[in-house]
Amino acid sequence: MGQLGVRHGELTIGELAERSGTPVTTLRFYEDRALLRSTRTPGNQRRYSREALRRVALIRLAHCAGIPLAEIREVLDQLPADRSASRRDWRNLAKHWQERLNARIQWLEQLRDEFTDCIGCGCLSLGPCAMSNPNDELGQRGAGPRRLLDPDCRGGPACSPAEPTS
Repeated sequence: MGQLGVRHGELTIGELAERSGTPVTTLRFYEDRALLRSTRTPGNQRRYSREALRRVALIRLAHCAGIPLAEIREVLDQLPADRSASRRDWRNLAKHWQERLNARIQWLEQLRDEFTDCIGCGCLSLGPCAMSNPNDELGQRGAGPRRLLDPDCRGGPACSPAEPTS
């Protein structure tokens, strides 16, 4: 046993929270959602392996990148339960999300570049909409900023802005 009765290499929930910069309530939430595993002491206190620090970092990073927690759990379930994850294991996880992250980056760049325009939302409440979305053509596709929300509407001829007439 190490300091304060904790077995060597294990972290209390408070230590994991402090080391990872994650609130205790969030760690409990992750555990409730099967994203994180702990063992229990005879006094029913949680103990985490040091590997939990990497898992928490990955969970937080992936979640910040817009990956839903359910998908994060599915991917983390592929990690070995009988040993610490290797560099190769982590690299394989990163590959899993690379395409999704690239698509998200492209979407965010488009949002940044077109943010000040109406973006063909179908509302026709702003002056530019009449030019970029004549006759509310994109409104037929549904509510909201269709050019941003509808992947079939990005750059295709049916969704490209109409050229203004002189």
